[in-house]
Amino acid sequence: MRKILLLIVSICALVSCREYKVSNDPSLRLTFSCDTLHFDTVFTAQGSATAQIMVYNRNKNALRINRIWLDDGTSFRVNVDGEADLSQLKDITLNGGDSLFVFVRTDIDTTKSNLPVLVTDRLRFHLANDATQDIHLEAYGQDVTRIGKPGCGRTSKIICTLSASKPTLIYDTLVVEGTLTIRPGATVYMHSGACIIALGNVNAVGTKDKPIVIRGDRLDHLFKDVPYLYAGGSWNGFYLQAETSRTWRFEYVDILSGNVGLYCAGFNEGALPQLTLNACRIHNHTLYGLVLVRTNAKVVNTEISNCASYCVYCAGGKHDFLHTTVASYFGNTDVRIQSAVNENTAAVYIDNLSKEKPATVTSFRNCIVTGMRANQLVVATPFDQYYTGSFIGNYLKTDSLAVPHAENNTYWQKTDKAVFRNTYFKYKEYVYYDFHLDSLSPARCAGDSITALPCPYDRDSVSRQNVKPDAGCYQYQP
Repeated sequence: MRKILLLIVSICALVSCREYKVSNDPSLRLTFSCDTLHFDTVFTAQGSATAQIMVYNRNKNALRINRIWLDDGTSFRVNVDGEADLSQLKDITLNGGDSLFVFVRTDIDTTKSNLPVLVTDRLRFHLANDATQDIHLEAYGQDVTRIGKPGCGRTSKIICTLSASKPTLIYDTLVVEGTLTIRPGATVYMHSGACIIALGNVNAVGTKDKPIVIRGDRLDHLFKDVPYLYAGGSWNGFYLQAETSRTWRFEYVDILSGNVGLYCAGFNEGALPQLTLNACRIHNHTLYGLVLVRTNAKVVNTEISNCASYCVYCAGGKHDFLHTTVASYFGNTDVRIQSAVNENTAAVYIDNLSKEKPATVTSFRNCIVTGMRANQLVVATPFDQYYTGSFIGNYLKTDSLAVPHAENNTYWQKTDKAVFRNTYFKYKEYVYYDFHLDSLSPARCAGDSITALPCPYDRDSVSRQNVKPDAGCYQYQP
């Protein structure tokens, strides 16, 4: 036993000697966790999140790093094992099998360009064996129009136009008392906790080729291959409020990953505001997608999907949903990326019980209402037989409706049917939700042909003419 112990000690001593002996072999090299560190688009004059690189000595013997430096040093900041002053990093001995932590962030000055500008640098390592190795650093700097400042609380404007020439970044709360206009192709980034409150008319009209996007301002990743855009709750919401009759118009607008998508509230029963949603997408919110309180609404060719509470909540007013997809699969993922848990609520809740609000008359025509729970459509009304809302040509995950104006609907039969192409997010397979129709979808050809006439094209501009229309905002395409 004593001989065995002595042998083990001798072997450890030999290995230790090899690890701590500095080698000048010109063939030996360091190994990096990446050869090029690429930052996602970074807002200028703001700075990025911090990225990490690992530097390994996978050789048996130690290597000496004479110095570490940046070629340019203007746009990138580096910290090596706690030392931020690269001039102090000289004659570093990295033992065999050991590693260094390198932290990198970028601070890009204003570029005076509306388009993103590429900035690059090289982090260089010169070894005692006269080898020089590089890690390439690159990032795109994007100038933005800033409204407010972090912690400013509230910014008020009488009239506000959000341009498409370069993105807009909104901090905290933007209150627009008059008309809010958002130009085609505009991207509006919302800082954490930020919201828009519109008290006047809204004219947010994009096009298929130049959609308007409203989303959080985190452009980096939660972790590899999972962008922050996939995590709901990154900003507060978009609130429309009206004391008198107002017109709120949204076309080709994507409202993504906040707490609330659109919250519409009128306060004068004699002059309800009018909301129009055409070819929009309200997706991935930790509370509600679309809330209609004392509001008239027309919603066409629109996807409202993945909200932890109601995707659609109606309470007071006349609401017409035509060729709209409402899909509630929030949190159906193999990795925890959400700050909220999916509530046990229906995708659509129609509240016609309140005596304090005008009657709620909601119609769904050639729509899809479905999700993970058993009953995704609730019509809360005192007497079902007197409800005047209509349901025609829909695919509905609910029991047969007891209301009188329900015709030609396809109901969920409690069997596994592939309604959509994909109803989950799988991190390892890089598969994200896709609410276009599956080839075997029961929503195919479920729409009413006469009802579809005012809506001849779907959200993707695919024709519904001369074919049996599908329910929802997407006509099936192989």
